[in-house]
Amino acid sequence: MAKVIIIGPGHPLRGGLATFNQRLAKEFIDQGNDCSIYSFSLQYPSFLFPGKTQYSDEPAPENLTIHSVINSINPFNWIKIGRRLKKARPDIIIVRYWLPFMGPALGTILRKVRKNKHTKIICIADNVIPHEKRPGDRSFTKYFLKSCDAFITMSDKVMTDLRKFQKTKPAKLVSHPLYDNFGAIIPKNEARKHLGLSENEKIILFFGFIRKYKGLDLLLEAMLVLNNLKPQTSNIKLLVAGEFYEDERPYKEQIEKLGIKDQLILRTDFIPDSEVKYYLCAADAVIQPYRNATQSGVTPLAYHFEKPMVVTNVGGLPTLVPDEKVGLVVEPNAQAIASGILRFYQLGEDYFIPHLRNEKQKYSWGKLVNSVLELAKKS
Repeated sequence: MAKVIIIGPGHPLRGGLATFNQRLAKEFIDQGNDCSIYSFSLQYPSFLFPGKTQYSDEPAPENLTIHSVINSINPFNWIKIGRRLKKARPDIIIVRYWLPFMGPALGTILRKVRKNKHTKIICIADNVIPHEKRPGDRSFTKYFLKSCDAFITMSDKVMTDLRKFQKTKPAKLVSHPLYDNFGAIIPKNEARKHLGLSENEKIILFFGFIRKYKGLDLLLEAMLVLNNLKPQTSNIKLLVAGEFYEDERPYKEQIEKLGIKDQLILRTDFIPDSEVKYYLCAADAVIQPYRNATQSGVTPLAYHFEKPMVVTNVGGLPTLVPDEKVGLVVEPNAQAIASGILRFYQLGEDYFIPHLRNEKQKYSWGKLVNSVLELAKKS
Protein backbone atom coordinates (compact mmCIF):
# COMPACT_ATOMS: atom_id res chain seq x y z
CA MET A 1 0.00 0.00 0.00
CA ALA A 2 1.33 3.43 -0.97
CA LYS A 3 0.67 6.72 0.74
CA VAL A 4 -0.29 9.09 -2.08
CA ILE A 5 -1.07 12.82 -2.05
CA ILE A 6 -2.54 14.63 -5.05
CA ILE A 7 -1.76 18.36 -5.26
CA GLY A 8 -4.33 20.19 -7.33
CA PRO A 9 -7.88 21.55 -7.25
CA GLY A 10 -10.53 19.68 -5.29
CA HIS A 11 -13.97 20.38 -3.83
CA PRO A 12 -15.29 23.02 -3.12
CA LEU A 13 -13.34 24.28 -6.17
CA ARG A 14 -15.17 23.32 -9.33
CA GLY A 15 -14.31 22.32 -12.87
CA GLY A 16 -12.62 19.53 -14.79
CA LEU A 17 -9.35 19.50 -12.83
CA ALA A 18 -11.17 19.01 -9.52
CA THR A 19 -13.37 16.30 -11.03
CA PHE A 20 -10.29 14.52 -12.43
CA ASN A 21 -8.35 14.69 -9.16
CA GLN A 22 -11.27 13.36 -7.13
CA ARG A 23 -11.86 10.45 -9.52
CA LEU A 24 -8.12 9.63 -9.53
CA ALA A 25 -8.03 9.68 -5.71
CA LYS A 26 -10.99 7.28 -5.63
CA GLU A 27 -9.14 4.88 -7.94
CA PHE A 28 -6.04 4.89 -5.71
CA ILE A 29 -8.24 4.20 -2.67
CA ASP A 30 -10.17 1.46 -4.47
CA GLN A 31 -6.83 -0.23 -5.19
CA GLY A 32 -5.98 -0.25 -1.47
CA ASN A 33 -3.81 2.87 -1.22
CA ASP A 34 -4.02 5.77 1.23
CA CYS A 35 -4.81 8.85 -0.89
CA SER A 36 -5.81 12.44 -0.12
CA ILE A 37 -5.92 15.73 -2.01
CA TYR A 38 -4.16 18.98 -1.11
CA SER A 39 -6.19 21.71 -2.79
CA PHE A 40 -6.24 25.50 -2.67
CA SER A 41 -7.57 27.89 -0.05
CA LEU A 42 -6.92 30.51 -2.74
CA GLN A 43 -6.51 29.21 -6.28
CA TYR A 44 -6.71 32.43 -8.28
CA PRO A 45 -7.04 36.04 -7.13
CA SER A 46 -10.54 37.13 -8.18
CA PHE A 47 -9.20 39.57 -10.79
CA LEU A 48 -7.41 36.70 -12.58
CA PHE A 49 -10.38 34.33 -12.57
CA PRO A 50 -12.38 34.59 -15.80
CA GLY A 51 -15.60 32.89 -14.63
CA LYS A 52 -18.37 33.93 -12.25
CA THR A 53 -17.31 31.86 -9.25
CA GLN A 54 -14.52 29.42 -8.45
CA TYR A 55 -16.69 27.38 -6.10
CA SER A 56 -19.20 24.58 -6.50
CA ASP A 57 -22.46 24.38 -4.58
CA GLU A 58 -22.57 20.62 -5.15
CA PRO A 59 -22.04 18.35 -2.10
CA ALA A 60 -18.50 17.22 -1.33
CA PRO A 61 -17.49 13.80 -2.72
CA GLU A 62 -17.94 11.00 -0.22
CA ASN A 63 -15.04 9.16 1.40
CA LEU A 64 -12.35 11.57 0.18
CA THR A 65 -10.06 13.71 2.36
CA ILE A 66 -9.49 17.12 0.77
CA HIS A 67 -7.31 19.73 2.50
CA SER A 68 -8.00 23.24 1.10
CA VAL A 69 -4.76 24.82 2.31
CA ILE A 70 -2.57 26.12 -0.56
CA ASN A 71 -2.54 29.86 -1.24
CA SER A 72 -1.25 30.38 -4.79
CA ILE A 73 0.05 33.92 -4.14
CA ASN A 74 1.48 33.73 -0.61
CA PRO A 75 5.14 32.58 -0.46
CA PHE A 76 4.97 32.11 3.34
CA ASN A 77 2.12 29.65 2.78
CA TRP A 78 4.18 27.75 0.18
CA ILE A 79 6.99 27.23 2.70
CA LYS A 80 4.53 26.18 5.42
CA ILE A 81 2.73 23.63 3.21
CA GLY A 82 6.05 22.36 1.84
CA ARG A 83 7.28 21.67 5.36
CA ARG A 84 3.97 20.01 6.27
CA LEU A 85 4.14 17.66 3.29
CA LYS A 86 7.84 16.97 3.86
CA LYS A 87 7.02 15.86 7.40
CA ALA A 88 4.04 13.76 6.21
CA ARG A 89 6.46 11.71 4.04
CA PRO A 90 4.04 10.43 1.40
CA ASP A 91 5.50 7.77 -0.87
CA ILE A 92 4.20 9.61 -3.94
CA ILE A 93 3.01 13.13 -4.65
CA ILE A 94 1.04 13.57 -7.86
CA VAL A 95 1.00 17.23 -8.86
CA ARG A 96 -1.20 18.68 -11.59
CA TYR A 97 0.36 21.34 -13.83
CA TRP A 98 -1.92 23.28 -16.13
CA LEU A 99 -0.88 26.93 -15.93
CA PRO A 100 2.53 28.64 -15.49
CA PHE A 101 0.95 30.98 -12.93
CA MET A 102 1.02 28.00 -10.53
CA GLY A 103 4.73 27.34 -11.14
CA PRO A 104 6.19 29.42 -8.29
CA ALA A 105 3.79 28.09 -5.64
CA LEU A 106 3.98 24.44 -6.65
CA GLY A 107 7.70 24.52 -7.40
CA THR A 108 8.50 26.00 -3.97
CA ILE A 109 6.27 23.53 -2.09
CA LEU A 110 7.85 20.57 -3.90
CA ARG A 111 11.41 21.76 -3.28
CA LYS A 112 10.67 21.63 0.45
CA VAL A 113 9.15 18.14 0.15
CA ARG A 114 12.17 16.78 -1.74
CA LYS A 115 14.37 17.40 1.29
CA ASN A 116 12.85 14.34 3.00
CA LYS A 117 14.75 12.15 0.47
CA HIS A 118 11.76 9.81 0.34
CA THR A 119 8.81 11.19 -1.63
CA LYS A 120 8.65 10.64 -5.39
CA ILE A 121 7.06 13.54 -7.25
CA ILE A 122 5.09 12.69 -10.40
CA CYS A 123 3.65 15.53 -12.45
CA ILE A 124 0.53 15.07 -14.57
CA ALA A 125 1.02 17.85 -17.12
CA ASP A 126 -2.17 19.07 -18.75
CA ASN A 127 -0.28 21.85 -20.48
CA VAL A 128 3.38 22.82 -20.49
CA ILE A 129 3.10 25.66 -22.99
CA PRO A 130 -0.24 27.37 -22.27
CA HIS A 131 -2.98 28.16 -24.79
CA GLU A 132 -2.86 31.87 -23.89
CA LYS A 133 0.67 33.19 -23.44
CA ARG A 134 1.69 35.62 -20.66
CA PRO A 135 4.95 37.16 -19.44
CA GLY A 136 6.90 34.80 -17.19
CA ASP A 137 5.47 31.59 -18.65
CA ARG A 138 8.81 29.99 -19.53
CA SER A 139 10.65 30.88 -16.33
CA PHE A 140 7.74 29.78 -14.10
CA THR A 141 7.45 26.49 -16.00
CA LYS A 142 11.20 25.77 -15.83
CA TYR A 143 11.18 26.47 -12.10
CA PHE A 144 8.31 24.05 -11.56
CA LEU A 145 9.55 21.23 -13.79
CA LYS A 146 12.89 21.06 -11.99
CA SER A 147 11.06 20.07 -8.79
CA CYS A 148 9.55 16.88 -10.31
CA ASP A 149 10.99 13.37 -10.67
CA ALA A 150 8.85 12.12 -13.56
CA PHE A 151 5.97 13.15 -15.80
CA ILE A 152 2.74 11.92 -17.33
CA THR A 153 1.20 13.67 -20.31
CA MET A 154 -2.12 12.88 -21.94
CA SER A 155 -1.27 13.92 -25.50
CA ASP A 156 1.67 13.80 -27.89
CA LYS A 157 1.55 17.61 -28.12
CA VAL A 158 2.17 18.07 -24.38
CA MET A 159 4.91 15.42 -24.43
CA THR A 160 6.65 17.32 -27.25
CA ASP A 161 6.31 20.58 -25.29
CA LEU A 162 7.62 18.90 -22.14
CA ARG A 163 10.72 17.62 -23.91
CA LYS A 164 11.58 21.17 -24.97
CA PHE A 165 12.12 21.92 -21.27
CA GLN A 166 12.96 18.57 -19.72
CA LYS A 167 14.85 16.11 -21.93
CA THR A 168 16.05 13.40 -19.55
CA LYS A 169 13.63 12.66 -16.70
CA PRO A 170 11.22 9.70 -17.13
CA ALA A 171 7.94 10.55 -18.86
CA LYS A 172 5.00 8.47 -20.05
CA LEU A 173 2.09 9.18 -22.39
CA VAL A 174 -1.22 7.93 -20.93
CA SER A 175 -4.63 8.56 -22.47
CA HIS A 176 -7.03 10.75 -20.48
CA PRO A 177 -9.31 8.28 -18.65
CA LEU A 178 -13.07 8.41 -19.13
CA TYR A 179 -15.15 10.59 -16.85
CA ASP A 180 -17.38 7.81 -15.54
CA ASN A 181 -18.46 9.66 -12.40
CA PHE A 182 -21.31 11.73 -13.88
CA GLY A 183 -23.78 8.87 -13.86
CA ALA A 184 -25.03 6.33 -16.36
CA ILE A 185 -26.33 6.98 -19.88
CA ILE A 186 -29.99 7.99 -19.88
CA PRO A 187 -32.43 7.93 -22.83
CA LYS A 188 -32.23 10.94 -25.14
CA ASN A 189 -35.93 11.79 -24.78
CA GLU A 190 -35.63 11.75 -20.99
CA ALA A 191 -32.58 14.06 -21.07
CA ARG A 192 -34.28 16.49 -23.44
CA LYS A 193 -37.43 16.56 -21.34
CA HIS A 194 -35.34 17.40 -18.27
CA LEU A 195 -33.67 20.30 -20.13
CA GLY A 196 -36.86 21.51 -21.80
CA LEU A 197 -35.64 20.67 -25.31
CA SER A 198 -37.62 19.41 -28.28
CA GLU A 199 -37.50 15.67 -28.92
CA ASN A 200 -37.85 16.17 -32.68
CA GLU A 201 -34.96 18.53 -33.48
CA LYS A 202 -31.42 17.63 -34.42
CA ILE A 203 -29.22 18.94 -31.60
CA ILE A 204 -25.42 19.21 -31.62
CA LEU A 205 -23.55 20.18 -28.46
CA PHE A 206 -20.67 22.54 -27.69
CA PHE A 207 -19.79 21.80 -24.06
CA GLY A 208 -17.44 23.41 -21.54
CA PHE A 209 -15.84 26.73 -20.68
CA ILE A 210 -15.89 29.18 -23.58
CA ARG A 211 -12.43 30.51 -24.48
CA LYS A 212 -10.97 31.81 -27.71
CA TYR A 213 -8.88 28.72 -28.49
CA LYS A 214 -11.98 26.50 -28.37
CA GLY A 215 -13.28 28.04 -31.59
CA LEU A 216 -16.94 28.70 -30.75
CA ASP A 217 -16.82 31.60 -33.19
CA LEU A 218 -15.89 29.15 -35.98
CA LEU A 219 -18.81 26.96 -35.00
CA LEU A 220 -21.19 29.93 -35.10
CA GLU A 221 -19.99 30.68 -38.64
CA ALA A 222 -20.56 27.02 -39.49
CA MET A 223 -24.16 27.34 -38.31
CA LEU A 224 -24.63 30.12 -40.89
CA VAL A 225 -23.19 27.82 -43.58
CA LEU A 226 -25.70 25.16 -42.54
CA ASN A 227 -28.50 27.71 -42.53
CA ASN A 228 -27.73 28.53 -46.15
CA LEU A 229 -28.04 24.83 -47.08
CA LYS A 230 -31.69 24.47 -46.02
CA PRO A 231 -33.87 22.41 -46.37
CA GLN A 232 -31.06 19.80 -46.25
CA THR A 233 -30.08 21.02 -42.78
CA SER A 234 -33.43 22.05 -41.38
CA ASN A 235 -33.98 21.49 -37.67
CA ILE A 236 -30.26 21.41 -36.73
CA LYS A 237 -29.81 23.34 -33.50
CA LEU A 238 -26.58 24.14 -31.65
CA LEU A 239 -26.74 23.76 -27.88
CA VAL A 240 -23.98 25.80 -26.21
CA ALA A 241 -23.59 24.61 -22.62
CA GLY A 242 -20.87 26.26 -20.56
CA GLU A 243 -19.72 29.45 -18.95
CA PHE A 244 -17.94 32.30 -20.74
CA TYR A 245 -14.32 32.52 -19.60
CA GLU A 246 -13.83 35.72 -21.57
CA ASP A 247 -15.92 38.69 -22.69
CA GLU A 248 -19.19 37.35 -24.09
CA ARG A 249 -20.05 40.53 -26.05
CA PRO A 250 -18.13 39.62 -29.24
CA TYR A 251 -20.03 36.32 -29.40
CA LYS A 252 -23.40 38.02 -28.92
CA GLU A 253 -22.53 40.57 -31.59
CA GLN A 254 -21.45 37.76 -33.93
CA ILE A 255 -24.73 35.89 -33.36
CA GLU A 256 -26.68 39.05 -34.13
CA LYS A 257 -24.60 39.82 -37.23
CA LEU A 258 -24.91 36.27 -38.59
CA GLY A 259 -28.66 36.15 -37.90
CA ILE A 260 -28.50 32.65 -36.40
CA LYS A 261 -30.21 33.24 -33.05
CA ASP A 262 -33.04 30.84 -33.91
CA GLN A 263 -30.52 28.04 -34.53
CA LEU A 264 -28.99 28.34 -31.05
CA ILE A 265 -29.89 27.16 -27.56
CA LEU A 266 -27.66 29.07 -25.14
CA ARG A 267 -27.14 27.72 -21.63
CA THR A 268 -24.09 29.81 -20.77
CA ASP A 269 -23.94 29.35 -17.04
CA PHE A 270 -21.65 26.88 -15.30
CA ILE A 271 -23.03 23.37 -15.69
CA PRO A 272 -22.97 21.59 -12.29
CA ASP A 273 -21.83 17.98 -12.13
CA SER A 274 -25.33 16.71 -11.46
CA GLU A 275 -26.55 18.18 -14.79
CA VAL A 276 -23.69 17.04 -17.05
CA LYS A 277 -25.31 13.73 -18.04
CA TYR A 278 -28.47 15.47 -19.27
CA TYR A 279 -26.56 17.73 -21.69
CA LEU A 280 -24.43 14.91 -23.10
CA CYS A 281 -27.33 12.49 -23.40
CA ALA A 282 -29.63 15.10 -24.99
CA ALA A 283 -27.24 15.68 -27.91
CA ASP A 284 -26.88 13.79 -31.16
CA ALA A 285 -23.17 14.62 -31.30
CA VAL A 286 -20.50 16.68 -29.52
CA ILE A 287 -18.68 19.36 -31.55
CA GLN A 288 -15.13 20.47 -30.66
CA PRO A 289 -14.18 23.22 -33.15
CA TYR A 290 -10.87 24.05 -31.42
CA ARG A 291 -8.27 26.35 -32.97
CA ASN A 292 -5.55 24.57 -30.99
CA ALA A 293 -5.62 21.82 -28.41
CA THR A 294 -3.50 19.56 -26.24
CA GLN A 295 -6.10 17.10 -25.04
CA SER A 296 -9.68 17.81 -24.01
CA GLY A 297 -11.71 16.72 -21.00
CA VAL A 298 -14.79 16.88 -23.21
CA THR A 299 -13.60 13.94 -25.32
CA PRO A 300 -13.60 11.43 -22.40
CA LEU A 301 -17.06 12.71 -21.47
CA ALA A 302 -18.32 12.04 -24.99
CA TYR A 303 -16.79 8.55 -24.89
CA HIS A 304 -18.43 7.73 -21.56
CA PHE A 305 -21.87 8.81 -22.78
CA GLU A 306 -21.23 7.20 -26.20
CA LYS A 307 -21.68 10.38 -28.20
CA PRO A 308 -20.03 10.74 -31.62
CA MET A 309 -17.73 13.74 -32.02
CA VAL A 310 -16.89 16.21 -34.75
CA VAL A 311 -13.44 17.59 -33.90
CA THR A 312 -10.92 19.79 -35.64
CA ASN A 313 -7.57 18.50 -36.86
CA VAL A 314 -5.47 20.18 -34.14
CA GLY A 315 -3.27 19.00 -31.27
CA GLY A 316 -4.17 15.64 -29.75
CA LEU A 317 -7.80 15.56 -30.91
CA PRO A 318 -7.35 13.48 -34.12
CA THR A 319 -5.49 10.78 -32.17
CA LEU A 320 -8.32 10.52 -29.67
CA VAL A 321 -11.10 10.52 -32.27
CA PRO A 322 -10.46 8.01 -35.09
CA ASP A 323 -12.03 9.50 -38.20
CA GLU A 324 -15.29 7.96 -39.45
CA LYS A 325 -15.26 5.56 -36.50
CA VAL A 326 -15.97 7.35 -33.22
CA GLY A 327 -16.44 10.68 -34.98
CA LEU A 328 -15.23 12.94 -37.75
CA VAL A 329 -12.03 14.98 -38.02
CA VAL A 330 -12.26 18.24 -40.01
CA GLU A 331 -10.11 21.29 -40.63
CA PRO A 332 -10.55 24.27 -38.29
CA ASN A 333 -12.69 26.48 -40.52
CA ALA A 334 -16.42 27.12 -40.77
CA GLN A 335 -16.97 25.36 -44.10
CA ALA A 336 -15.19 22.18 -43.02
CA ILE A 337 -16.98 22.11 -39.65
CA ALA A 338 -20.36 22.49 -41.38
CA SER A 339 -19.45 19.68 -43.80
CA GLY A 340 -18.48 17.48 -40.85
CA ILE A 341 -21.83 18.08 -39.17
CA LEU A 342 -23.62 17.21 -42.42
CA ARG A 343 -21.53 14.06 -42.81
CA PHE A 344 -22.41 13.03 -39.26
CA TYR A 345 -26.12 13.23 -40.01
CA GLN A 346 -25.64 11.36 -43.31
CA LEU A 347 -23.98 8.46 -41.47
CA GLY A 348 -26.35 8.64 -38.49
CA GLU A 349 -25.63 8.40 -34.79
CA ASP A 350 -26.04 4.61 -34.67
CA TYR A 351 -23.18 4.14 -37.17
CA PHE A 352 -20.67 5.37 -34.56
CA ILE A 353 -21.92 3.55 -31.43
CA PRO A 354 -20.16 0.17 -31.94
CA HIS A 355 -16.85 1.97 -32.62
CA LEU A 356 -17.31 4.16 -29.52
CA ARG A 357 -18.01 1.15 -27.31
CA ASN A 358 -14.94 -0.63 -28.62
CA GLU A 359 -12.57 2.35 -28.43
CA LYS A 360 -13.60 3.47 -24.94
CA GLN A 361 -12.16 0.28 -23.41
CA LYS A 362 -8.68 1.84 -23.76
CA TYR A 363 -9.34 4.67 -21.31
CA SER A 364 -9.25 3.33 -17.74
CA TRP A 365 -8.34 4.99 -14.44
CA GLY A 366 -6.54 1.81 -13.41
CA LYS A 367 -4.10 2.29 -16.30
CA LEU A 368 -3.28 5.81 -15.07
CA VAL A 369 -2.76 4.61 -11.48
CA ASN A 370 -0.45 1.82 -12.67
CA SER A 371 1.54 4.30 -14.75
CA VAL A 372 2.05 6.56 -11.73
CA LEU A 373 3.24 3.61 -9.61
CA GLU A 374 5.64 2.43 -12.35
CA LEU A 375 7.16 5.90 -12.76
CA ALA A 376 7.59 6.23 -8.99
CA LYS A 377 9.64 3.02 -8.97
CA LYS A 378 11.80 4.15 -11.90
CA SER A 379 12.56 7.67 -10.69
